[in-house]
Amino acid sequence: MTYEFFARTDKGRVRGNNEDAVAVDEDAQIAILADGMGGYNAGEVASGMATTFIRAEMARWMSQAGADPQSTEVRRALETCVENANHAILGASLSNPQYAGMGTTLVVGVFQGNRLILGHIGDSRCYRVRDGAMQQITRDHSWLQEQVDAGLLTPQQAAMSSNRNLVTRALGVEPNVMMEVNEFQVAPNDLFLLCSDGLTDMVSDETLEELVCEPLSLEEKATLLIDTANANGGRDNVSVLLVQAASGGKKRGLMSRLLGAIDGPK
Repeated sequence: MTYEFFARTDKGRVRGNNEDAVAVDEDAQIAILADGMGGYNAGEVASGMATTFIRAEMARWMSQAGADPQSTEVRRALETCVENANHAILGASLSNPQYAGMGTTLVVGVFQGNRLILGHIGDSRCYRVRDGAMQQITRDHSWLQEQVDAGLLTPQQAAMSSNRNLVTRALGVEPNVMMEVNEFQVAPNDLFLLCSDGLTDMVSDETLEELVCEPLSLEEKATLLIDTANANGGRDNVSVLLVQAASGGKKRGLMSRLLGAIDGPK
């Protein structure tokens, strides 16, 4: 399985700055998206720290792990990287008054062969598109989702609520954070959409499905998604990270070619 990545972020039509951050490491096949929160500019500090730290630490671990690490090992490494990022963000928040209370959501995918190790914290999401049908494969860590799960609100009522952005988990806010981690099998032609709530608050799932299924390049799809969110109001920063799976021999990056030469044929 080979993977193509494309990421784009936009500040939207209302916000003066962009507190979202995206990061991709194509050689290590890692995709990361974060939506920061906090005081003036602190949200973008938190999201930037999260994406930069986790990308660097996971890429270093993957380069040392050999050609085919076990899922449990990848999961453990990811959890350790996220825990260390949590401590770094919290430490910066406590030692710098201008960063007090900052935090960030997180969705991070590690693609390995025909499997995806997916972790998330908060209400940034990941969707999978398979055979023309889109499915949300993360579950929001939010007050509204808890109300829906408890039967106190319907999904339709939740979509209209003014409390839709109250998250119940965030990275960098407390000494310990619980990341939800799941593993998924990847099929050829699967498309994965990682996004911040600046997209999903502005564009319905039905419209998202229509847009991501358009016969366009990843760059064109990302532009179309962001433009649609902005056309609908663009009330928040909008970030999109697309990952396209395909079977076949797409040219590998320098690092993977070097590792392949070192490891030799299996």
